[in-house]
Amino acid sequence: MSTFKIKKGDTVKVIAGKDKDKEGKVMSVDKKNGKVLVEGINMITKHEKPSAANQNGGIVQKEAPIDASNVMYVHKGKATRIGFKIENGKKVRFAKSTGDIVD
Repeated sequence: MSTFKIKKGDTVKVIAGKDKDKEGKVMSVDKKNGKVLVEGINMITKHEKPSAANQNGGIVQKEAPIDASNVMYVHKGKATRIGFKIENGKKVRFAKSTGDIVD
Protein backbone atom coordinates (compact mmCIF):
# COMPACT_ATOMS: atom_id res chain seq x y z
CA MET A 1 0.00 0.00 0.00
CA SER A 2 1.48 3.32 -1.04
CA THR A 3 -0.63 5.53 1.23
CA PHE A 4 -2.49 4.57 4.36
CA LYS A 5 -6.11 5.71 4.36
CA ILE A 6 -6.86 4.81 7.99
CA LYS A 7 -5.45 6.93 10.82
CA LYS A 8 -5.37 6.70 14.61
CA GLY A 9 -8.65 7.92 16.07
CA ASP A 10 -10.80 7.00 13.04
CA THR A 11 -13.99 5.02 13.54
CA VAL A 12 -13.92 1.91 11.37
CA LYS A 13 -16.19 -1.01 10.53
CA VAL A 14 -14.85 -4.56 10.15
CA ILE A 15 -15.83 -5.95 6.73
CA ALA A 16 -14.27 -9.43 6.99
CA GLY A 17 -13.36 -12.01 9.62
CA LYS A 18 -14.85 -13.20 12.90
CA ASP A 19 -15.79 -9.66 14.01
CA LYS A 20 -17.56 -8.73 10.75
CA ASP A 21 -20.00 -5.75 11.01
CA LYS A 22 -18.57 -4.55 14.36
CA GLU A 23 -17.39 -0.96 14.73
CA GLY A 24 -14.59 0.50 16.83
CA LYS A 25 -12.05 3.27 17.18
CA VAL A 26 -8.52 2.81 15.79
CA MET A 27 -5.99 2.78 18.66
CA SER A 28 -2.81 2.39 16.59
CA VAL A 29 -1.65 1.89 13.00
CA ASP A 30 1.30 -0.26 11.87
CA LYS A 31 2.09 1.03 8.37
CA LYS A 32 5.03 -1.34 7.87
CA ASN A 33 2.93 -4.51 8.30
CA GLY A 34 -0.39 -3.04 7.11
CA LYS A 35 -2.18 -3.69 10.41
CA VAL A 36 -4.49 -1.66 12.64
CA LEU A 37 -5.43 -2.12 16.29
CA VAL A 38 -9.15 -1.47 16.82
CA GLU A 39 -10.81 -1.01 20.23
CA GLY A 40 -12.85 -4.11 21.18
CA ILE A 41 -12.15 -5.96 17.91
CA ASN A 42 -10.18 -9.22 17.43
CA MET A 43 -9.97 -9.93 21.17
CA ILE A 44 -7.46 -12.60 22.22
CA THR A 45 -6.73 -14.36 25.51
CA LYS A 46 -3.13 -13.94 26.62
CA HIS A 47 -1.38 -15.59 29.56
CA GLU A 48 0.89 -13.03 31.23
CA LYS A 49 3.60 -13.52 33.83
CA PRO A 50 3.63 -11.25 36.88
CA SER A 51 5.55 -8.03 36.18
CA ALA A 52 5.95 -4.52 37.55
CA ALA A 53 2.97 -3.34 35.48
CA ASN A 54 0.79 -6.36 36.26
CA GLN A 55 1.55 -7.66 39.78
CA ASN A 56 -0.63 -10.78 39.64
CA GLY A 57 -0.21 -11.83 36.02
CA GLY A 58 -2.81 -14.35 34.84
CA ILE A 59 -5.13 -14.51 31.88
CA VAL A 60 -5.73 -11.17 30.12
CA GLN A 61 -8.13 -10.25 27.31
CA LYS A 62 -6.62 -7.81 24.80
CA GLU A 63 -6.96 -6.61 21.22
CA ALA A 64 -4.83 -8.13 18.47
CA PRO A 65 -3.94 -6.32 15.22
CA ILE A 66 -6.24 -6.79 12.23
CA ASP A 67 -5.27 -6.31 8.58
CA ALA A 68 -6.07 -2.83 7.29
CA SER A 69 -7.81 -4.29 4.22
CA ASN A 70 -10.45 -5.83 6.53
CA VAL A 71 -11.64 -2.48 7.91
CA MET A 72 -13.51 0.39 6.29
CA TYR A 73 -13.80 4.03 7.39
CA VAL A 74 -17.20 5.02 8.85
CA HIS A 75 -18.57 8.40 7.76
CA LYS A 76 -21.99 9.58 9.02
CA GLY A 77 -22.86 6.06 10.19
CA LYS A 78 -22.02 4.32 6.90
CA ALA A 79 -18.87 2.53 5.75
CA THR A 80 -17.22 4.37 2.86
CA ARG A 81 -14.06 4.31 0.83
CA ILE A 82 -11.47 7.05 1.33
CA GLY A 83 -9.79 9.07 -1.40
CA PHE A 84 -7.23 11.85 -1.53
CA LYS A 85 -7.44 15.23 -3.21
CA ILE A 86 -5.61 18.55 -3.12
CA GLU A 87 -7.60 21.28 -1.37
CA ASN A 88 -6.03 24.76 -1.02
CA GLY A 89 -2.55 23.32 -1.63
CA LYS A 90 -2.95 20.60 1.01
CA LYS A 91 -3.54 16.88 0.52
CA VAL A 92 -6.74 15.90 2.34
CA ARG A 93 -8.80 12.73 2.75
CA PHE A 94 -12.39 12.66 1.55
CA ALA A 95 -15.28 10.21 1.76
CA LYS A 96 -15.98 8.83 -1.71
CA SER A 97 -19.68 8.20 -0.96
CA THR A 98 -20.48 11.84 -0.13
CA GLY A 99 -17.45 13.81 -1.29
CA ASP A 100 -17.13 15.41 2.18
CA ILE A 101 -13.64 16.17 3.49
CA VAL A 102 -12.75 13.90 6.41
CA ASP A 103 -9.86 15.86 7.92
